[in-house]
Amino acid sequence: MHGPAMSGWLLMTLCAVTGAYCLLRTRSGTGEERRAARAEALMGFGMAAMAMPAAVVAPPAWGWALYAVLFGAAAVRALWFSRRSGHHLHHLVGSSAMVYMSVVMARSGGTGHGGHASHAMAAAGGVPLLTGLLLVYYAVYVLRSGARLIPVTAAAAGGGTVTGGTLTGGTPAAGWGTRPELALACRLTMGIAMFAMLLAL
Repeated sequence: MHGPAMSGWLLMTLCAVTGAYCLLRTRSGTGEERRAARAEALMGFGMAAMAMPAAVVAPPAWGWALYAVLFGAAAVRALWFSRRSGHHLHHLVGSSAMVYMSVVMARSGGTGHGGHASHAMAAAGGVPLLTGLLLVYYAVYVLRSGARLIPVTAAAAGGGTVTGGTLTGGTPAAGWGTRPELALACRLTMGIAMFAMLLAL
C-alpha cells in the first residue's frame, strides 16, 4: 500500500496479531463461530500481507492477482454462508474490498498501454465513488463496534457472556479464545485497519 513505511509496519503487525488471535478462536465455539473466526483470520493475515511497505518488501507482479483470486473465493464463501448468519455479509464486504484494493494496486503498477490510466486511477484512490462508499461503511462499522465493545467489556467483567452481541447470563469462559470482548476488539481493529488501508489506496 502507499504511505510511510513505519505506519505500514505498524498496520501489518496489528493485522497479523489480530489474525493470530482469530486462529486461536477457531479451536472453540460452535461451528458457525469457528467459520466466522476462520474468515476473520484470513482477513487479518491478508491485510497484514497487503499492508507490508512496498518500499521495503516489493510484492511480485503476480502477488496482487493472487490476492484478488484468494479474496474473490472468500467473498463467494461469505455469500454462501450469509444464508445462515448475517455476520457473513460483513465478511462479504471485507473480502470484496480486498479484491477491489488488489485490482487497484495491480493496475497502479501496470506498464504499457494502460499504464497512464491506471496510475491516474490509483492516484485517485481507485474508483472515487466506490472507495468513498467503502470508507463510509467502515467508518460506521468502527463506530458501531466501538460502541458495542464498552458494554460488552463491562458485562463480561460482571459475570455475563455475549453470543452474537447479545448479553446472556452465566460465567464468562476463562479461555483466551472464547472471550467475547476480545473477539469484538479484533473486529474493531480490522475495521480500523481496513479504513486506514482504503485511505492510503
